[in-house]
Amino acid sequence: MGDRIERIATWLIDSPIRSARSHGSGHVKRSVRRVIVAIHTADGLLGWGEAAPWAPFGNTAETALAALRHVLVPVLVGGDARRIASRMADCAGAIAGHSDAKAAVEMALWDIAGKRVGAPVSDLFGGLVRETIPLSFSIADPDFAADLARARQMYAGGHRIFKVKTGFLDQAEDMRRLEALRDALPWMDLRVDYNQGLAPHDALRVLRAVERVAPTFIEQPVPRGQEAVMARLAAALDTPVLADESVTSPEEMLRAVREGYADSVSIKLMKSGGLLAARAIDAIAAAAGVPSYGGTLWEGGIALAAAAHLLGSLPNCTLGCEFYMPSYALVQDIVPDVLRAGGGVIHVPAGPGLGVTVDMDVLAAQAVVGD
Repeated sequence: MGDRIERIATWLIDSPIRSARSHGSGHVKRSVRRVIVAIHTADGLLGWGEAAPWAPFGNTAETALAALRHVLVPVLVGGDARRIASRMADCAGAIAGHSDAKAAVEMALWDIAGKRVGAPVSDLFGGLVRETIPLSFSIADPDFAADLARARQMYAGGHRIFKVKTGFLDQAEDMRRLEALRDALPWMDLRVDYNQGLAPHDALRVLRAVERVAPTFIEQPVPRGQEAVMARLAAALDTPVLADESVTSPEEMLRAVREGYADSVSIKLMKSGGLLAARAIDAIAAAAGVPSYGGTLWEGGIALAAAAHLLGSLPNCTLGCEFYMPSYALVQDIVPDVLRAGGGVIHVPAGPGLGVTVDMDVLAAQAVVGD
């Protein structure tokens, strides 16, 4: 049977980034580790997937690789690659959690599905509602002067959305950075992301001060598990509260709507476990009038191509995305820049499947563990 999954290869890679990044945890990153998945079918089709775990979600690249090699690959090989929902049910039954590894498997299956019919993945989801997606760039360099200069340069090139990572410095320094950005670029779309960094008892006081710089939204101000506080903040603040870590599944999106702790929501393939679950999250949000935003962890071009196909087909995704890693952060990705980021937008890839081609030489050079 030509549709049978014949073989699955996996690699753990380490990719240098252009500038240090600190995203609220106090840890400074200088490279990112990811897991690359290649699914081969009996009739010669090849689908690519990517897992980009983040420790605050409980996983690392090493745990994703172990889940894939020791649990998921054995249950997938021999299955019908066309039956994506069934294959993902197999994955769900084989191991709990590991949403990043499961997302890598699913995007590889969608890549195969698109290549089989010669169409982009977005066509399989009903077609695009937008060919370009507004791009947000994160201000997260410990060297703020460098970030400010970068923001000025990007703004001059047409970039309008910037998101500041806050909560890893004291409030006075956060406010200095926010006010400097607002003063330098008064017409920018300024967003704030605390990455769960505020103490629940003090969050309202801090965020009332932050509202002085007129952010578009405030992302995940308090830790996951403090959704009652999130609801109180959403009710008290004029600025919309965007839920990230507090919404990782359709069930949690439904709870967010019922309890009122999300004025908007971040859609991430790595936390939802794949495109099917991400679409379900967005459908619930759309029904409740809650707009969505394309978030990322540390994905490269494979995963972000998959996410671009998804977001480009979602009418409710009106807040843009932050898919800047391949173009602006990675020294060299393993795929050419299919998102063609520039002028403040990314482009949804147009080729069959995900529309990506992996450079096997770069993959080999960045591989820490190969197949």
